[in-house]
Amino acid sequence: MIRKIWAQMAAKCVNRETVSYFIFGVLTTAVDWVGYFALYNMGYSVVFSQTMSWAAAVLFAFITNKLFVFQSTSMKLSKLFNEFISFVACRLFTGVLTIAGMELMVNGLGWSNLFGKIAVSALSLVLNYILSKLFIFRGREAVSDRQRR
Repeated sequence: MIRKIWAQMAAKCVNRETVSYFIFGVLTTAVDWVGYFALYNMGYSVVFSQTMSWAAAVLFAFITNKLFVFQSTSMKLSKLFNEFISFVACRLFTGVLTIAGMELMVNGLGWSNLFGKIAVSALSLVLNYILSKLFIFRGREAVSDRQRR
């Protein structure tokens, strides 16, 4: 019984979309981390470094999520614009949480940059997937469900 439930949960959670989201999420995190630590080590503030690395990561994530994760291939300008605006709005929300979290952990609590980045990156990865599914690419799922019936 437990094996059956476990197998059903695994089948629902481990699929092409979630695996590719994880892979591109790791790559997006790498863009963010490399940008952050490069700027911070050049003498820029935590907030500036985090903001710039976040912007680069968002652009990378939009392209990879659109094309590879959620396979939204429409290049119609209005659809592309709506996806981009929704994507950036959701990422702004998690970006503000990331910047505030880094400021609080590094400058407020005295935590190391590395520990702070690990904590905010994990939270952002999960929140961004949920927000993408709920607000940005939800139309594709509804269409796919109708086509299956």
